[in-house]
Amino acid sequence: AHPAPPLLPSPSLRRLLCLRASSSSASTSSRPRPGRRSPGPARPRQPQPSSLYARPSLLTMERDRAARRADVDAFLVSLGVDPGELAGLELPVTVDVMRERVEFLRSLGLGPDDLAAYPLALGCSVRKNMVPVLDYLGKIGVRRDELPHLLRRYPQVLHASIVVDLAPVVKYLQGMDVKPGDVPRVLERYPELLGFKLEGTMSTSVAYLVGIGVARRQIGGVITRFPEVLGMRVGKIIKPFVEHLQGIGLQRLAVARMIEKKPYVLGFGLEERVKPNIEALLEFGVRKEALPSIVIQYPDVLGVELRDKLVEQQSLFESSILVSGDDFGRVVERMPQAISLGRAAVLKHVNFLTGCGFLLSQVSKMVVGCPQLLALNMDIMKMNFEYFKNEMERDLEELVEFPAFFTYGLESTIRYRHEIVAKKGFTCSLAWLLNCSDAKFDERMKYDTIGVEEMEDDNSFDRDRFEEQVQDEDDDDMEEDSDYDDTD
Repeated sequence: AHPAPPLLPSPSLRRLLCLRASSSSASTSSRPRPGRRSPGPARPRQPQPSSLYARPSLLTMERDRAARRADVDAFLVSLGVDPGELAGLELPVTVDVMRERVEFLRSLGLGPDDLAAYPLALGCSVRKNMVPVLDYLGKIGVRRDELPHLLRRYPQVLHASIVVDLAPVVKYLQGMDVKPGDVPRVLERYPELLGFKLEGTMSTSVAYLVGIGVARRQIGGVITRFPEVLGMRVGKIIKPFVEHLQGIGLQRLAVARMIEKKPYVLGFGLEERVKPNIEALLEFGVRKEALPSIVIQYPDVLGVELRDKLVEQQSLFESSILVSGDDFGRVVERMPQAISLGRAAVLKHVNFLTGCGFLLSQVSKMVVGCPQLLALNMDIMKMNFEYFKNEMERDLEELVEFPAFFTYGLESTIRYRHEIVAKKGFTCSLAWLLNCSDAKFDERMKYDTIGVEEMEDDNSFDRDRFEEQVQDEDDDDMEEDSDYDDTD
């Protein structure tokens, strides 16, 4: 079936439509067009408003960004910073923002040289990076006046994540029995710790120290006094150091005890200091079998500029006390701290002894037998000598034979024992009277006579007793009382 064709209008309707169309076109053509101007003077053209969706081109944006970066680079050059070090790093878009960042870093104590040495600090946002890190360090106890030192040593901390980098290290130190109050001191001394990974060098160095005999409860103290140990590689630094000391005669457990008390010895370079110093001791008359005793008594001997000191001290002893080269080796064996005695300290004690009536040859013998005479407190020596001269009524030669008399306490030992022996009517040497423990002396006093074999006791200085006495004293007090550091 085919669709029906559309109906066409009738002839009369077509005529009516044509008349309406012609009249509409005529009215439209007679009406003036709004865009057409009447003849007259030309008016200035008004600017057309820009579209709300207009944007500069990518090329224009890139040019503006390059111009701003050039201004920032010029500002960095004025600070002494090489902009090339910051190439590819997102920096503040304006000089004002960069100036604000620089001023903040300066307020932390960092100067132009510090910024030039580590320009990447300028890539840290003040609000996003620096302030959170500094707030965290302040909360755990890092002192404000120590921040410049910390930031100069380890400026990378400004880029660190508190959760990922900083907090785990703090928790590790606390887990190693470092006291909470000591944690910030450890970080102030060795801020590089904040960049270490827990499963790396830190864990292996602790494990090795425990393995050689360092007590687990002492690890916290070792880290507190010498945190650098956590950054030392076992195979390259710690193990060779320990094995070399064992090679000169020290037992492994003795090395462990030394590390517990003075862990900084691990920082003495094995090839640069330790080995040359051991060789120098042997060259200056120290016997090989005495090396372990020297190192245990005075571990610092491994890290000082030893050869020059030995030359200087040997010359001082030979000129002032008439000590021969061989005897100088015996002095160092009995008191290795003698290598650090200043000239003024030596002469002061020598003058005191000669003032007491001893000949210089007798002083030399006394010093070789008991070098500690040159480091004792002068007031104690004077009191002991006055009591010896006025109350004990003995000959000076007895002090030459037993110079260690000056190392004993007057009230605690000398006076007490002398009075008891005097009541019993015993006649004995100073060595028999003093060179024994309190228990041994009380046992001797139970008898009515003195055995001949006991009177032949060694008159040598009881070094073990003196070492125990020194170890019980505080290190600072020891440095103040002894004149080891007197270099006048």
